[in-house]
Amino acid sequence: MVLSPSRLFELTTHLSGIFRDLKDAGLHLEIGDDFAKYRAYRSQLQDRSPIYAMFDVASSYIDSNNGFWVCGFNPNGELVHTQAVRLLDLSGMSLETHLRTHRHKYITPDSTPDPDLTFYSGPEGLHTITGKVCYQGDFWLRAQGLGGPRSQGATSLLSRVLLEIMISSWDPSFVFALVPKQLAAKGAHLRYGYCHCEPGRWLGPDQQVTDEDYLIWMGAKDMANLISQVPQSLQTANSVSAVQSITVSTDAMAYLDAKANV
Repeated sequence: MVLSPSRLFELTTHLSGIFRDLKDAGLHLEIGDDFAKYRAYRSQLQDRSPIYAMFDVASSYIDSNNGFWVCGFNPNGELVHTQAVRLLDLSGMSLETHLRTHRHKYITPDSTPDPDLTFYSGPEGLHTITGKVCYQGDFWLRAQGLGGPRSQGATSLLSRVLLEIMISSWDPSFVFALVPKQLAAKGAHLRYGYCHCEPGRWLGPDQQVTDEDYLIWMGAKDMANLISQVPQSLQTANSVSAVQSITVSTDAMAYLDAKANV
């Protein structure tokens, strides 16, 4: 993943307001592509399910060529946010074929009696999405702390950071994510920046519904439209977090600078 100096300048200028808002809310971002380090970070979160195979170096081949991650820490150094993205080469195949072949990497652990006989179906987008495709996943933001970052709109800004870097680095044809039905019903796809949301189901060996994940996605034009819009400010009148600000997210900026000099 290589960014030219001019593209780096454009990207960092675009993201500077987001970094500033997150910093003012007490959220320090670290962006990286060492997935052994990401796995170590995820292992700290004992109250979450294990890391998905798609982003686990113990199960999948993922490095700087096909993935990166974003982690957020509060002023006490506690991990309060994760998300990651992976670049997929779906040339000559549809997302439906990909998910059928690699379903074990997407199925929620312990959600089905037999992963070998469990398949995802439903969305029309499964037949449309092909070519250079990105998968955004493992998105999590602690509900409490930081003066309530979810209520301040941090979800949208955090997703925007990953999507902007992803689009600038890889220029994909599509990006998709899978979100639980209950989150999709609350408009999670809009908070993440996606404009397409389709219901989908995981069907087990007896055609029973083992899980319900909605497919959210964007095409190239959707992504271009997204980054053309000015991000909404995290802070609004009378709702500014009382959490003390910490140092600017130099790790995030250093990551982008490193990519420009690869």
